[in-house]
Amino acid sequence: MAEDLSLDLEELRHLQSIAKRPRVLSIISSQIQNLEKEKLSEDVSVPTPQPAAPSPSPTPTAAPSSTTVLSKPGLQYVTLGSFSWDQDNEKIKIYVFLEGVEQEKVETLLKPMSVDIKFHDVQGKNYRCAIPKLNNKIVPEKSKVLVKPTKVIITLFKESKGNWLDLHFKEDKLKPNLDKEKDPMAGIMGLMKNMYEEGDEDMKRTIAKAWTDARSGKTADPLKQF
Repeated sequence: MAEDLSLDLEELRHLQSIAKRPRVLSIISSQIQNLEKEKLSEDVSVPTPQPAAPSPSPTPTAAPSSTTVLSKPGLQYVTLGSFSWDQDNEKIKIYVFLEGVEQEKVETLLKPMSVDIKFHDVQGKNYRCAIPKLNNKIVPEKSKVLVKPTKVIITLFKESKGNWLDLHFKEDKLKPNLDKEKDPMAGIMGLMKNMYEEGDEDMKRTIAKAWTDARSGKTADPLKQF
């Protein structure tokens, strides 16, 4: 299930990068947010709240690009495979929604092409957010981790300004899959079905025509109708 959600998110982000119409972009963004929440709920189990004495709200603090927290051999980590991210021309921001993180228990390892963040003893568990290979290079010494009460923001400064099409390096996606063939139109048709059900009459007519043309072979990409 988690793998299917990851594939759906990946395809939706691709569609987001090529869609042009504001209504289509809004629908795709909404679907991405829903799937990210669903996947996050699968990856991270919510611990039972424990009563505690009132205390002042913690002040957000930033961690340097590397820390001296030592991971003990044999520690078990819950992998945080689902997170949100956005970007501007100079930096990437990754949002990890995790409560109870303590600054001194964060271990950060940033390299030009990889990210590895470990959160130790978060309400009795250890968590890890890792990207083995980024889509482009970053500047580790400028990048930082900001710990807030309910989330952690990882800011990665790009080595070269510009837009990233994806956060992860995609070389493996170019290799032929000999084990399983997938219908490249299946995900697009599913998205169009949702858009049709939620759209107004003009949107429904446009999608119906695009759907018919795609099925008849008149166009390979139904999104070109928008």
